[in-house]
Amino acid sequence: MNAPLYNNQILRLAASIPFHERLESPMASVEKRSPVCGSRVTVDVNLDADGRVAAIGMVVRACALGQASAALMGAHAVGRTLAELETARDELTAWLAGERDVPPGWPGLEIFAPALPHSARHPSIRLGFEAIAEAARLAAAERV
Repeated sequence: MNAPLYNNQILRLAASIPFHERLESPMASVEKRSPVCGSRVTVDVNLDADGRVAAIGMVVRACALGQASAALMGAHAVGRTLAELETARDELTAWLAGERDVPPGWPGLEIFAPALPHSARHPSIRLGFEAIAEAARLAAAERV
């Protein structure tokens, strides 16, 4: 792959993280950290009565790839179910690991194709998706 790892699309996304403040009273909060680079993403989540994401808060301290991934996650997470979030996380993990040929169904993740051969960057790309899936799981368990 000859595409640059950090391109204008990645940098634009990295600068456009939605929900960039913590929730005042989240149902669940999860922080994920990449031991390789030190990137960190904290996600707060509230679910609605149907178990769908109703509100998100985030603090993202990550490289441009981690920031861009968190921005894509945040842009499309509201209204999603726990199952949808877990599927997105699992598909992203499998794609980055070379276990699937097509990018995940989550909008925009194909932008990370240049990062596929750079396995040291994969944990940072996964952080936001891992954090929101775990936070949604914890919030769903609190509702029971």
